[in-house]
Amino acid sequence: MRLNEGKVGSTYIVKSVAVKEAVTRRLEALGVNEMTPVTILNKKGSGSVIFKVRGTRLAVGKTISDGITIEEVSRIKEEQ
Repeated sequence: MRLNEGKVGSTYIVKSVAVKEAVTRRLEALGVNEMTPVTILNKKGSGSVIFKVRGTRLAVGKTISDGITIEEVSRIKEEQ
């Protein structure tokens, strides 16, 4: 599932980040890496998402939120 498809208030695990290389590096510098938990705080109809990662709130537009793949935390625990 993509970041902008998540439910507000839910926590997910980042599975992959597939955007332009420069944007990927910036997101990684901000803490958005694979296996990092993120909590969705707010979403807009346009696809923008405000989320919390490592204690910091980030806002991204539709292009970036489409490139971040997430998975529900409960599904990760079931697989282990």
